[in-house]
Amino acid sequence: MGDMNDIFNLGREAVHGIEQRLGMSRRDYLQFCATLAVTMGLPAGADAAVAKAIESAKRPSVIWLHFQECTGCTESLLRAEHPTLEKLILEIISLDYHETLMAAAGHQAEAARKDAMKANKGKYVLVIEGAIPVKENGNYCKIGGHTAIDLLKECAADAAAVIAIGSCASWGGMPSTGPNPSGASSVAEVLGKPVVTIPGCPPNPYNFLATVVHFLTFGKLPEVDKLGRPKFAYSRLVHENCERRAHFDAGRFAMEFGDAGHRQGHCLYKLGCKGPETYANCPTLGFGDAGENNWPVGCGHPCIGCTEKGVGFTKPIHQLAKMVNVAPPLQYARIVEEQGKGASLASAAALAALAGAAAGAAVMLTRNLGLSHAAEEAERAKAGSKPDDKARG
Repeated sequence: MGDMNDIFNLGREAVHGIEQRLGMSRRDYLQFCATLAVTMGLPAGADAAVAKAIESAKRPSVIWLHFQECTGCTESLLRAEHPTLEKLILEIISLDYHETLMAAAGHQAEAARKDAMKANKGKYVLVIEGAIPVKENGNYCKIGGHTAIDLLKECAADAAAVIAIGSCASWGGMPSTGPNPSGASSVAEVLGKPVVTIPGCPPNPYNFLATVVHFLTFGKLPEVDKLGRPKFAYSRLVHENCERRAHFDAGRFAMEFGDAGHRQGHCLYKLGCKGPETYANCPTLGFGDAGENNWPVGCGHPCIGCTEKGVGFTKPIHQLAKMVNVAPPLQYARIVEEQGKGASLASAAALAALAGAAAGAAVMLTRNLGLSHAAEEAERAKAGSKPDDKARG
């Protein structure tokens, strides 16, 4: 993987270059590289490879397209602190096309996209934010006179890697919610092939950053699950690392917002938390560098399952989650208990009859309990019926 001595042997000029380029000390830079390596689940020594790649490798060209979305993914990226956005796009990657962040507009913007594609053919990273509408020949979304379908296919043709960022691009997200009049679809569905997906509404910016740095360091994208999600970020259920998990195991639940259990940090399962069926690293990574509790459940709201297709924007927010690998004990009260009704005279009479029959059977059973075979023979003898007589007959 690498050796940390490689970094210290970069030389005074190289170290000074790191400080000038990224605006951080060598110590902070090494901590940043180590954090990225840990985030990606890489083995010991990988931080050295990450450090050398960021320092010496050519910055990958990134073309970022916007379709049906709210720009929340970009807004989340804007709030990254390690490194800040300007350091990311100017020093780690080369963001050559991004409709929200670029200064150019109109024909100049489209020219910048085409120039970047031509100059980096087969080497650029294509990032898609937003779903792609396919109904009415894609007329629900056009940029520069071209439909989202055409732009996606054109840019993906010569891309070294395609990354779908956010739930909308990953599997349709909120725009695909029924009845889905525009036919909002995922990047993979339109391209007809698997892509790397980083779902979330919005996703944690460090999941995207770690994916790009992995590509920069090793020349390939990280290992993904069957849905295309990087395993380093989406291999564990939210429920497994949730800070409220201990309350779930102990049977302590918030029953309504603002009650005593809610204020004391009890489990939000009965309020509809989708953590037990949602794969994401939200509870371990946190958002916005504002503390590890800076995520929905940490703030007191149930997880809505925004990283899971068929859960986020599909299931009602307060519907109980499907327990993927952990179920609450049967003695826990259900979230909705059925209300009992008084018995009618007919049902009461039938119940009494059944109870009487059961009582009679119990008496007979009690009489027979404990009788030995000899006692049974004695009883038959008194009744004037011997086993041998029956056998002869």
